[in-house]
Amino acid sequence: MLRAALIGFSSTGKTTLFQLMTAAAREAGGRGRADATIGVAKVPDARLDRLTAMFNPRKRVPATVEFADIAGQSSGGGAQALVDVAAYKNADALVHVVRVFGDESVPHVHGSIDPTRDAQAMEDELILADLGVAERRLERLEKDLKKSRSPDLERERAVILQCKAALEDGKPLRALNLAGDDLKRLRGFQFLSAKPLLLVINLDESDAGAAADPARAAEQAGLTAFLGRANTAAVPLCAKIELEISELDPADAAAFLADLGLAESGLDRVIRASYDLLGYMSFFTVGEDECRAWSIPRGTAAQAAAGEIHSDIARGFIRAEVVAYDALIARGSMAACRDHGEVRLEGKEYVVQDGDIINFRFAT
Repeated sequence: MLRAALIGFSSTGKTTLFQLMTAAAREAGGRGRADATIGVAKVPDARLDRLTAMFNPRKRVPATVEFADIAGQSSGGGAQALVDVAAYKNADALVHVVRVFGDESVPHVHGSIDPTRDAQAMEDELILADLGVAERRLERLEKDLKKSRSPDLERERAVILQCKAALEDGKPLRALNLAGDDLKRLRGFQFLSAKPLLLVINLDESDAGAAADPARAAEQAGLTAFLGRANTAAVPLCAKIELEISELDPADAAAFLADLGLAESGLDRVIRASYDLLGYMSFFTVGEDECRAWSIPRGTAAQAAAGEIHSDIARGFIRAEVVAYDALIARGSMAACRDHGEVRLEGKEYVVQDGDIINFRFAT
């Protein structure tokens, strides 16, 4: 399952957004884990709806994203507090809720509304928190290298020194072009600024229509420069309007969104953007029992994809029966796809494509 962690200063609408996306209410002391409130959001996918209508299964199971939330950070030291929160260290991405809306009854922690300042302030806190981690690791490495000269430790020191230099220059680690073994070395440290970042621009109610144009919303909020950075994206919405939409029946909600020029709710767009930012996609398994969407990184081979369902399927992998989603929809049934030669047999190295419908054959 994909994991995303919400960050943001107090009074930005972060926890309201979390509750709307996951239908989770904060309880005293948190819910699900001691250090954070955890909720699961379903990834919207019209393809799964079409497949469910076609096969009429007993169960429909969408792909999901797990969101973690803790109390909003105050100015200074906020990100440092996240370093020891397991749900944040283990997150695949960070979702920063940036306040644009004005409301005199809800004062901003910094005393005024300034999205550019807030986005940079949180970025700076992530960088400072990571710098502390890097410096402590370097101290340990120097001690270990005095005891034994190891090529692995030497390379790790070189990578951490590169990270330290970037952090001291005010650059988040997600901007570094690390790959292969060097990237693997970083994963163990769970640096916060190395995680992909999604900016949720929480608009004023009077400007809710700007959510239909992300570039315009980002420009008005002064966040355009952030979108030019590596592994960074943005989704504008108005949490207050989203709360109203969530209380409507589906037909009225759709009409409300149409009036705003939106094809889907902001909540769906945040979930989908989190999914896309991480480079994930879905393949499907279908049948009378269930139609299910499975989340995998782009570029995943068939055997590894089988392991998402069960390790036994990956271990006993024989071949995968694959049909493209568009072909199945066009033909109307698996039988018709077979008649037209559109069901392929693929081996363990086949790279799964977004929307593939797969039946794995395996030995027990």
